[in-house]
Amino acid sequence: MNRSVESRTVGSVAEITLNRPERLNAMNDELLRDLSAALTAANADDTVAVIVLSGAGRAFCAGDDLKEFDSQARSAAEARAYLERIQDVTRLLVLGDTLVLGAVHGWAVGGGFEWLLDCDLVVMAEGTRCFFPEAQLGLFVTGGASHLLPRLVGLSKAKELVLLGEKIDARQALALGLANWVVPEDERMTKAREVAERLAALPARPRRQVKSLFRQAPQLALEQALTLETDACLEGFLDPETARRARDAIG
Repeated sequence: MNRSVESRTVGSVAEITLNRPERLNAMNDELLRDLSAALTAANADDTVAVIVLSGAGRAFCAGDDLKEFDSQARSAAEARAYLERIQDVTRLLVLGDTLVLGAVHGWAVGGGFEWLLDCDLVVMAEGTRCFFPEAQLGLFVTGGASHLLPRLVGLSKAKELVLLGEKIDARQALALGLANWVVPEDERMTKAREVAERLAALPARPRRQVKSLFRQAPQLALEQALTLETDACLEGFLDPETARRARDAIG
C-alpha cells in the first residue's frame, strides 16, 4: 500500500508529494500525519534548503475528505484533535525554518487552498481551480486563512472568497498575488524545480532571514488566528446540519 505522502530529497531540495490521487489528495488522518512527519524531517535536515510541495494525479488537494467526515466528527475531542493536526501542518509550513515552494495544479480546494496560502512562493499550472467550500458546508476555514488571506488579497476580497466559495482560476490567482508564476501543466514541476534550485543556490543566511523576519511581526497574530479558527470550525464539525451537508456533497 502506498504512503499517503511521498518524500524524496534531490540535492538540497526536498520534494514532498501528497499521494492520495484516487481521492484527489483529500485530507484524512493518515495524510495529515504523514505530511507532518515529512515536513518535520525536511525542516530538521540542515542539507535541505527548499521544500517543494505538490500533489500526485489530477489535483493538488481537494480539501477535507468528506467521506470520512462522520468519523472525524464523532466527538468534540476527536474533532478538535483532527483540526489541530490540520493546524499543525500550517505551523510547519509557515513557521518552519525552510522555504516552501508550492507546485499547484488541478484543484486546490478548502484545506488545499489554505496550504497554497501557507507556501512562501507558488508555481501554479494553467487550469488550476481554487475555492473555499467551507461556508456552504457550515464550517470555517483553517490553515491560517483568516490571517493570511486578507493580507494577500485585501479584507473585502477575502470575505468574498470565503463566504461565497467562488472559484478562481490560475490567472486570477496570479492577479490576486496568490501565485507567483503560471505555466502549462506539463511545465509545472520543471518550473518548480528550476525556482527551487535558484533559491537553494542563495546563501543560507538570506533564505533564513526572509523566512524568519517576514513572519516575525505577524507570528503572534497567526497563532491567535489558528486557535480561533479551530474553535470556530469545531462548532461546525459538531453541528448535525454540517454532517447532512457533508453527506449531500458526496452524493
